[in-house]
Amino acid sequence: MSSGKILVAQGGGPTAVINQSLAGVVLEARRFREVTRVYGALHGVRGIINEDLVDLTRETSHNLELVAATPSSALGSTRDKPDEAYCKEIFKVLQAHQIEQFYYIGGNDSSDTVRIVSEQAQAANYALRCMHIPKTIDNDLVGNDHTPGFPSAARFVAQAFAGANLDNASLPGVYVGVVMGRHAGFLTAAAALGKKFPDDGPHLIYLPERVFSLEQFLADVKAVYERYGRCVIAVSEGIHDASGEAIASLLAKEVERDAHGNVQLSGTGALADLLCDEIKAKLGIKRVRGDTFGYLQRSFIGCVSDVDQREAREVGEKAVQFAMWGKQDGSVAIKRTGFYSVDYELMPLSAVAGKTRVMEDEFISASGTDVTDAFRMYLRPLLGSGLPDAFRLRPSPVEKILKR
Repeated sequence: MSSGKILVAQGGGPTAVINQSLAGVVLEARRFREVTRVYGALHGVRGIINEDLVDLTRETSHNLELVAATPSSALGSTRDKPDEAYCKEIFKVLQAHQIEQFYYIGGNDSSDTVRIVSEQAQAANYALRCMHIPKTIDNDLVGNDHTPGFPSAARFVAQAFAGANLDNASLPGVYVGVVMGRHAGFLTAAAALGKKFPDDGPHLIYLPERVFSLEQFLADVKAVYERYGRCVIAVSEGIHDASGEAIASLLAKEVERDAHGNVQLSGTGALADLLCDEIKAKLGIKRVRGDTFGYLQRSFIGCVSDVDQREAREVGEKAVQFAMWGKQDGSVAIKRTGFYSVDYELMPLSAVAGKTRVMEDEFISASGTDVTDAFRMYLRPLLGSGLPDAFRLRPSPVEKILKR
């Protein structure tokens, strides 16, 4: 006899629209009479193995809508990267609570978790529908035109660089902004959408898809500074040399590593400071400033793409529809149709799990320090409506009397 119970969880880094996907799952599931309970796991898969579950069936639709419009993960998240043994523990809890459908909203690692749990269920001959719902500001899920969370983060980055450019034009110097992205440069590339006039920054964009040379970097900065009297630079935290070594670890005397041995890139201003120090020391430019966007770009309230909100809701809804009417586990994927519209497909978990998409060559300029018009056309519709604009004075010089 069917229990009618489903479970939803959120994993990885929060985004501005991940709660839209959560609300999409809960509200869509409650439309089906076969569903008796919708549970949520607190703090992702960690909440599942600890049996920290909440009953979302009892949430009002009104409050779910308010939560949907609120950034960050309402259920809480986790950075746990489950291996097979961990997934077996997840499966035990799902069995004990008679869960029939498992929805996990997350990125690459989350999709791999769903894949392993699905395989565990099949091996045990347990009827469990496993659905992965895409989410990542890095935009690095394969099979997707783009992923929920990225457009809103990209909107923030574009606006932040537009503002930094205005500041830099008022008090000329060199500005370095470091943006998230260990392997994929989509978010850093979004800085280019902050440009309006030909001499606007960012004047230089450095992505992890291209090898970074400190000597060439300094030459680039010098050339731009001599041309404009200033230079605005967007840098991905994941830039690396020809051997693949992170520039942050090469320049720093001491490097911090996470639990998985990766050089700690986010949450530290080291790379921006180190690059600024190199510019001051090697080029002799005095006014050099750096910022690290860090976690600001993930859940910045009030800077959310309406396109992103809509699509994040729809991937949650489509996941439930695929689960209720389909006959296979999978990962919901966003596919672009026409100039700008989207459709949703269900991809096999094995096609997405643990894989990483990087920026396509057609999006990166030949110089490697800018993006192409193809990328601008790709990103602009995702940023949504109501983007602020910047304007300039059209000064008419007054003839000098004393300083002719």
